[in-house]
Amino acid sequence: MAERVLVVGSGGREHALAWKLAQSQHVQQVLVAPGNAGTASCDKISNSEVSVNNHMILAQFCKDHNVGLVVVGPEVPLAAGIVDDLTAAGVPCFGPSAKAAQLEASKSFSKAFMQRHGIPTARYGSFTDPQEACKYIRTADFPALVVKASGLAAGKGVIVARGQDEACQAVMDIMKDRAFGSAGETVVVEELLEGEEVSCLCFSDGCVVSPMPPAQDHKRLQDGDLGPNTGGMGAYCPTPQVSQELLQQIRETVLQKTVDGMREEGTLYVGVLYAGLMLTKQGPKVLEFNCRFGDPECQVLLPLLQSDLYEVILNTMNGKLASSTPVWNQDSSAVTVVMASAGYPGSYNKGVEITGLDQVQDLGLQVFHAGTALKEQKVVSSGGRVLTVTAVRPSLEAALQAANQGVASVGFPGAVYRRDIGHRAIAHLKQSRGLTYKDSGVDIAAGNKLVDMIKPLAKATSRAGCNADLGGFAGLFDLKAAGFVDPILVSGTDGVGTKLKIAQACGQHDTLGQDLVAMCVNDVLAQGAEPLFFLDYFSCGRLDVDVAASVVGSIAKACELAGCALLGGETAEMPGVYAPGEYDLAGFCVGAVERGAMLPRLGDINEGDLLIGVASSGVHSNGFSLVRKVLERVNLSYSSAAPFGKMGQTVGEVLLTPTKIYSRPLLPILHSGAVKAYAHITGGGLLENIPRMLPQELAVDLDASRWSIPPVFSWLHKEGGLSEEEMARTFNCGLGAVLVVSPLDAQRVLRQLQAHEEAWIVGSLAHMQPGAERVVVRNLKHSLQNAGPASNVEMGVEQNGGCHSDSIAPQKRTKVGVLISGTGTNLQALIEQAKRPSSSAEIVVVISNRPGVQGLKRASLAGIQTRVVDHKLYGSRAEFDGTIDRVLEEFGVELVCLAGFMRILTGNFVKKWSGKLLNIHPSLLPSFKGVNAQKQALQAGVRVSGCTVHFVAEEVDAGAIIVQEAVPVLHSDTEESLSNRIREAEHRAFPTAMELVASGAVKLEEDGHIVWESASELKNTGPAQL
Repeated sequence: MAERVLVVGSGGREHALAWKLAQSQHVQQVLVAPGNAGTASCDKISNSEVSVNNHMILAQFCKDHNVGLVVVGPEVPLAAGIVDDLTAAGVPCFGPSAKAAQLEASKSFSKAFMQRHGIPTARYGSFTDPQEACKYIRTADFPALVVKASGLAAGKGVIVARGQDEACQAVMDIMKDRAFGSAGETVVVEELLEGEEVSCLCFSDGCVVSPMPPAQDHKRLQDGDLGPNTGGMGAYCPTPQVSQELLQQIRETVLQKTVDGMREEGTLYVGVLYAGLMLTKQGPKVLEFNCRFGDPECQVLLPLLQSDLYEVILNTMNGKLASSTPVWNQDSSAVTVVMASAGYPGSYNKGVEITGLDQVQDLGLQVFHAGTALKEQKVVSSGGRVLTVTAVRPSLEAALQAANQGVASVGFPGAVYRRDIGHRAIAHLKQSRGLTYKDSGVDIAAGNKLVDMIKPLAKATSRAGCNADLGGFAGLFDLKAAGFVDPILVSGTDGVGTKLKIAQACGQHDTLGQDLVAMCVNDVLAQGAEPLFFLDYFSCGRLDVDVAASVVGSIAKACELAGCALLGGETAEMPGVYAPGEYDLAGFCVGAVERGAMLPRLGDINEGDLLIGVASSGVHSNGFSLVRKVLERVNLSYSSAAPFGKMGQTVGEVLLTPTKIYSRPLLPILHSGAVKAYAHITGGGLLENIPRMLPQELAVDLDASRWSIPPVFSWLHKEGGLSEEEMARTFNCGLGAVLVVSPLDAQRVLRQLQAHEEAWIVGSLAHMQPGAERVVVRNLKHSLQNAGPASNVEMGVEQNGGCHSDSIAPQKRTKVGVLISGTGTNLQALIEQAKRPSSSAEIVVVISNRPGVQGLKRASLAGIQTRVVDHKLYGSRAEFDGTIDRVLEEFGVELVCLAGFMRILTGNFVKKWSGKLLNIHPSLLPSFKGVNAQKQALQAGVRVSGCTVHFVAEEVDAGAIIVQEAVPVLHSDTEESLSNRIREAEHRAFPTAMELVASGAVKLEEDGHIVWESASELKNTGPAQL
């Protein structure tokens, strides 16, 4: 569903933000408050008169008008806590908190912060006494000639003096004459640095920074950097003076250090971080920090952003920058020229009519309004800096020429503007230099940048036996530390085939990593092995760092899903070998299995054994050459609406659905001993992969009516005119994996699988008859012609091993409410479970007793309604519980999950919701009830702890138990390490329990005992560890 977005501000920066956000397919409308003439009425963009200074009114406005995201442009509302207040009210808001915004709001704080964290900056002193400041200016052993008002002064509170007398006069003007009001109650006196100024901005999600291309602002009013200082008369991007090596240095020593330092001091910096830098002979040094996009830098950066800004903002707010790096246009330059009122930066007239703006648009240029207003349907000036004209062209010189041509086309009497924006860069580019390795097409700096970007991603995949530190010649893995006694190593290698071509054509690179990991990991599982570590190979003609980081980031994320470490890889830049924009991938996975647990167990596989099929997500990563041929045959493009898949999806989006990784759900089942063999349905489809796990004397009898075939296969079959045999030999036809089990174990294994994945009993093994086909797939043609959910006849298993059929009614989803008090990590696990198409649960509301907690943000980002019922506002527990109860009833909640809810509920509430109220506790109840369960377990010296999901009773931690998962207690365990491992178990156990109760598989009787429904009465449900 398309969102309504509100941009706060009225300048050229805010017009640029609204313009870029309006390009997103996810955005229905962009409101700008208060806005200007350029944002008054333009396609999706319009102005709003809502007050942005009263945050409570603004929050209510957002809720009343279904505003799903607020983007803050200027610094003043950020410093005033607009992000804190809106977030606490349940309205997602992009930008740093008030505490984080101190980096801009207080230059005194900022300088002290840089000093604490070793961030390079000018030497300085901070003063509240003007006499002390002047004494510092006259006695410092360096030129202390830069005087700054510590507070916010609209970008004008800096004086660069030509001598000590002028610097002291600036101190007096600021502190005694209050030239900048209260912003000058404290002044910072800095060393005058020599060099060139640049602006380096980045997105920050609180942990990871993603730098934007470097830009350069022009502060002086007139050409040649003459005249008074202004808020900025123009900018260009990128700056050739900042090499890739230097940008990487800035990223590490300034941007990342700043975000890390804020986090160490207890504040996550989420938003845009702007570092104004001086490139000195000693290296880059920070002049100032801003906590938002610069103006006019924003007007040259956003036109070069190829990614969807709305998606970038959501990824930044949701901590996903590492795996979803923004993509920039690296083959063009942007120049913006500011047109200001006559007299600026001093006094100036308003109401001057501006004409010719349509002619500028006709030149292929973009006009961003700043100080403009509408008067009698005419655009008139209303400020000092009135508008900017931005040009994007293949070279900096061409962009400047085009921007100047656009400015000349504007009818604005008396306008002041510069004609030399980017003059330093043009001079820099004209300097002659010798050939470098980069000139041959190999960019070592880009390769180093990529490695630095992916190091933290790989580190996040560390597991027992491996720290996943990149940078060595080879990677190490300790099998003993991973718990193996007599292991056999298992290896697998694969690629993703011509699915690459589709990803490259669509510009969607962040799903291929899961395809690559899945193809290798799922193969290793066929031997019963646990995947231990993964290596990747990325080759290209010209390294696009952002594309490569997106691919490798998705590989790292997939390794986390698979439970293996990303131990290393190779990036090969080979000019002339690949066409522009093309690259290739290969992956390598190594796993291990104890010698006695290897699969397949050929000697145990018998005639009459049953086959369990596990659902695929679609085509996975095989057969794409044929898929592309069918698309070509019917003249269907990747951007076309898909005649298969979900409503609103394009062909490319459906085909790029990533391959499923089966290690997490399958490994516990494989290790249980109930599975005799496993086949990964990869290249060769159903016909060639299933026999690979079987003795020669056995054949396969499959019934395609027993499983759901995704519509994409039906479409390929019909439009490609493909035979049944071609379909079964090329594609997985809806089954990503097939297991062999005995009839006695089949139902238990099926239910365990169905707690995590869609699965069905799809066939059986028979004796191989002479001359017969090894694999027979019955009803395939009929099922392809009627693709969709599995038929209402499902194979069940009686105790004697026979089969029977039962009708399955359409599944009703149970409405779930979740109560939280904090970060909501268990909430996230419940949300992920409820997203599954096969889930019986639908989370309709998340309620917190504390405002502004991370869990509310998780719910909002998932599109779930939130409510805050602050316990501090109620006189009694009964009154508080009554309000919670009314909210639950308002949303029609049928099941309540307590996910880190830190309030004790009253007996009346518990009685009312008996059998519909679940809680999770970090121990194996009835042991270690109450608080500090991990500490109790360690003090008791037990060797096993874990977690328990139970129905809530009036007595604390005493309700009937639904699911438990055991966690071994290690000799080296601390409270923290044990808690972390139990928390991982909770993320599996709680969704399983929610699913069991929501589906009706588990019910609580009036006597407090649990009743489990039989398999013949319930389908598509399955217990976890019980």
